[in-house]
Amino acid sequence: MTVVDRFLKYVKFDTESSTETGTTPSTPGQMVLARELEKELHDMGLEDISLDEKGYIMATLPANTDKKVPAIGFVAHMDTSPDLTGKNVNPQIVKNYDGKDIVLSKEQNVILSPADFSEMQDYVGQDLIVTDGKTLLGADDKAGIAEILTAVQYLKDHPEIKHGKIRIGFTPDEEIGAGADYFDVEKFGCEWAYTMDGGPIGELEYENFNAAGVKISIQGRSVHPGYAKDKMVNALVVANKLISLLPANERPEHTAGYEGFFHLTNVSGTVDAATVGYIIRDHDRTLFEQRKKLMTETVDFINKLYPGSTTIEIKDQYYNMREKVEPVMHVVDLAFEAMTAVGVTPIVKPIRGGTDGARLSFMGLPCPNIFAGGHNFHGRYEFVPIQSMEKAVEVIVKIAELAASKA
Repeated sequence: MTVVDRFLKYVKFDTESSTETGTTPSTPGQMVLARELEKELHDMGLEDISLDEKGYIMATLPANTDKKVPAIGFVAHMDTSPDLTGKNVNPQIVKNYDGKDIVLSKEQNVILSPADFSEMQDYVGQDLIVTDGKTLLGADDKAGIAEILTAVQYLKDHPEIKHGKIRIGFTPDEEIGAGADYFDVEKFGCEWAYTMDGGPIGELEYENFNAAGVKISIQGRSVHPGYAKDKMVNALVVANKLISLLPANERPEHTAGYEGFFHLTNVSGTVDAATVGYIIRDHDRTLFEQRKKLMTETVDFINKLYPGSTTIEIKDQYYNMREKVEPVMHVVDLAFEAMTAVGVTPIVKPIRGGTDGARLSFMGLPCPNIFAGGHNFHGRYEFVPIQSMEKAVEVIVKIAELAASKA
């Protein structure tokens, strides 16, 4: 199977994760894909294959050299974002992209346009895999899974390329911040690893956001609107007031680079009760803590206006891996060298998000992030150039080769 064959197969599995179930994996579709991947690993002839009840998959490509080479891991996640449905994904391939608009859905007038996404112009003449305008695509991170398995198959088929022990790890629920919850670092048994979970070709990242999730609950007082004067407390109005108090210029759509944000993710409710969801992000730990404090102070202020109406829960999700990776920068340097060797220009920059690698780094497994090739993750405008996925495969193979040659 080519990397494209694998990718087109995996995106057909509905693996959207959910914050509501409280199980691991959070949705049954992830385990369906996990079992299929387990079967493929057996068919490939890999060793030490395991799939546990939480949906974590591990496998080994044994070393083919007598040299003492560090064991290296490659990690990707099986779930897709709950931001948009991943059910009935119907990918389309645009051959030899001409730089013009791509009609994703004529009936719904959904158009992928370089006027909105200027980076499309970087891929003129290449082949793009796009959505049908009704779902996300799932390149985050099924492109990573496809790339890892294709690279491992290549190494297995080309024993002349010497390499040490290669470990594979596939996780559930990364999109809801739980991908590393039950990852057994000791069992994985690697000195370091890479998540194949980055975006456009060339991305190489060892910095990410500090992250927290926020749930705000508002209890209103519902009274017949004809008799509501001085009695009604409309929970939806309270929610709107709270939202308006947070800095409008510190939302995702107004930030870039190292700038953090408050991101409103959901609002639901009635006059009687409402809930508001936020995520808080910042690369700087001090600023991150200040953002959490501001969120709490905002709720305190709302409770002065509407006494006893509002409660807040803040849960840290992951932290910036930089402090764990910098002491072992040779793992980043190795990936940089591998990219350069296969004709990819490395783009070293902070992740405006997070990966399993962030938490794994704090669990004792330094784990920088490498591009998987996709753009516009989590939505109907998502696309991935085929040539980017093919280069990601080459990078994995080259990392394995270089690690052995340097041992």
